[in-house]
Amino acid sequence: IAKKTQLMKEAQELLRKWEKGDEEVRKIWAMMNNWVYEGFDKTYKHLDITFDKIYYESDIYNKGKTIVEEAFLKNIFGKKEDGSIYVDLSEYNLDEKILLRADGTSVYITQDIGVAYERYHEYTPDRMIYVVGNEQNYHFEVLKTILKNKLNQKWADIIYHYSYGMVELPEGKMKSREGKVVDADDLIEEMMIRAEERTKLLGKTEDLPPEQLYKLYFIIAIGAIKYYILKVAPEKNIMFNPEESIDFDGNTAPFIQYTYARIQSVLRKAKETNNDYFIDNVNENIDVNDKEKELLINIYLFSKILNEAIDSLSPNMIANYIYELAKLYNQYYHDYSILKAGSDDLIKYRLLISKLIGN
Repeated sequence: IAKKTQLMKEAQELLRKWEKGDEEVRKIWAMMNNWVYEGFDKTYKHLDITFDKIYYESDIYNKGKTIVEEAFLKNIFGKKEDGSIYVDLSEYNLDEKILLRADGTSVYITQDIGVAYERYHEYTPDRMIYVVGNEQNYHFEVLKTILKNKLNQKWADIIYHYSYGMVELPEGKMKSREGKVVDADDLIEEMMIRAEERTKLLGKTEDLPPEQLYKLYFIIAIGAIKYYILKVAPEKNIMFNPEESIDFDGNTAPFIQYTYARIQSVLRKAKETNNDYFIDNVNENIDVNDKEKELLINIYLFSKILNEAIDSLSPNMIANYIYELAKLYNQYYHDYSILKAGSDDLIKYRLLISKLIGN
C-alpha cells in the first residue's frame, strides 16, 4: 500500500532523477546529506570514533548495478513481468530477492554487492567484518549467498556479520525528543547531567574550574555508556540502566576510572616524596603476599585475554578483565599501605605493581 501513495511515487521519481544525475535534485540531496554528515561527525567525535576510509553509496551504487546487470545477461538472475531483476535463493532456504527495481534503480543489497567487491579488491583482507545490528541477520545471509553461490566469488567466505543485540532503555528513565528512540547525542547529554550530580555528591571537585569540570563530566558520561555496553557479550540485547551505569561502586566505568585516578594519585605523591622510587630495578627478594601474587597473575594474563578477545571478536572479555583487575587492586589498596609500606624496596615494588595495573 505504501508504494502506491502519492508521496512514495514522488520519492521514487526523485530517486530516478538522482540516479540519472538531475542537477536540481542532486543539489538538494547534497545540502541535506551535509546536514546528516555534520550530525554524524559530531556524534563520532564525542565517542572518539574515526574511519580510515568511507565508502559512500552515492559513489559506488553504479558498481553494484553493473555487477547485477552483467550477471542478468549471463542468466544468473531473472526478470519479473514488471521489469525488475531478482535472484531466486530458494535452493539455499532463502527467499527471492529484488536486486534492481522495475525502474532500474538500485536497492540496499545491490549497493552492498558493489561495496563488497570494492573492499575486497582494494584491501584483500583476511576477514571482512560487518558491524551491524541483529535485525539485519537475514540481509547479510542473502549478501553472502549471492556473492558465493550465484556470482561465484570464493572470497565471500571471508564475510562475517558481527551481529550485535539491541540497546533498550527502561521506560521513563530517559527523555527522548521524539517517540521511544533516544539518539546518541541526547543520551550523552543526559548522562553528563547524571555524572555532574553524582560527582557533586562526592564533594571532591569544588576547586576545579568550569572547563575542567565539563571535561570530567564528559569523561565519566562517555565511559559509563561505552563500558555498560561493552561489558555484555555482543550478541545479547542490553537493558541500559542510566543510574546503574554511573554508579561509582559497581561493575561500571566510573568505578574503573576512579581506580585509575587513585593509582595516578599514589604515583604523583610518590614522585613528590622521592623520585628514586621510580628507578626500574626492583629488589627480587621481596616477600610477595597472597594479594600481590593474585595481582601479578592477573597482570600476566592480560595479553592472553587480549588475544582471545581479538580472535573471538569479544570486547566484553577485556571489559570484564579490567573490572576484575580494578576490584582486586582496590582490595589490595585497602589492605596494604603503598607509600608507608616500610622499606624503600617494598614501596618501589608496590608502586611498580600499581603502575603496571594503571597501564
